[in-house]
Amino acid sequence: MKDKYYELKKRFSKIKLLLLDFDGTLTDNKVYTSQEGKEMVRCDRGDGLGLEMLRKKTDVKVVIVSKEKNPVVNARAKKLQIPVTQGSEDKIIDFNKEIQKRNLKNEEVCFIGNDINDIECIQNAGIGVAVADSYLEILKIADYITSKKGGNGAVREICDLIINSKL
Repeated sequence: MKDKYYELKKRFSKIKLLLLDFDGTLTDNKVYTSQEGKEMVRCDRGDGLGLEMLRKKTDVKVVIVSKEKNPVVNARAKKLQIPVTQGSEDKIIDFNKEIQKRNLKNEEVCFIGNDINDIECIQNAGIGVAVADSYLEILKIADYITSKKGGNGAVREICDLIINSKL
């Protein structure tokens, strides 16, 4: 068990870029729609604090990559001070753009996702993470599965692991 922990810490210590899916990762994968057609989502403040600590305590960059093109994604990203790519039809293309922009290697990237449109990113990341309530296809291929569900502290869990691995 000690060897497994050491290996995991070693892998997380190499991370320089954290890429996040939005729906189902930073949210609980639910959407609320008002009579006026306005959408709202539920997020975990602990995830936000984890991302803030990651920004302040490390040099790890964070980017949200979302299939959704919705003002709610921009609003949350702005509040978290995180750049966002929205309307991503093929996330692996945006994944590769972010890596190339920073001249990184795949093993320096952690991707957190929950659904089938995240498969290629999870497979190509140095650490592919599935939140606890991910779809089965994602759980099968992930390098790490969080103990928390999406929108319920899963992102904070990964932020804490990265921060602690760099101490």
